[in-house]
Amino acid sequence: MPEMPTRLAEIVDEFAAAPRDVVLEMLLEYADVIPPLPPEQADREGMEQVPECQTAFFLRARVTPEGTVETLFDCPPEAPTTRAFAGILAEGLAGATPAEVLAVPDDLYQRMGLAQAISPLRVRGGTAILARLKRQVREQSR
Repeated sequence: MPEMPTRLAEIVDEFAAAPRDVVLEMLLEYADVIPPLPPEQADREGMEQVPECQTAFFLRARVTPEGTVETLFDCPPEAPTTRAFAGILAEGLAGATPAEVLAVPDDLYQRMGLAQAISPLRVRGGTAILARLKRQVREQSR
């Protein structure tokens, strides 16, 4: 049974072990991890919107010919929490195989202890981002 990527597991452990009062600060540090969309993607073509997010959030997962998953996220700077979810996935899934991405637990953000730090609505948005990413990978891995 494949496990989630090592880097993502490390991030989850860091959050789970952190004192509650610093979890939000730690989370927001990941808001800066997402690179801007490449110019050829500026129109968001081929990207999927995540309606569960309170802000306009778009994503795309692509399984490369080398067998790794490439993620692309577009989220406005005024939505730092949602950007942070994407940042955690961007960093944690970098270079991951489809099997590793599909092995990421659906309750990832609860495992990180974020359910106590942020609103249920935001946790639901983050969970939806992960679910759509996994679905796109699954569709390309058939």
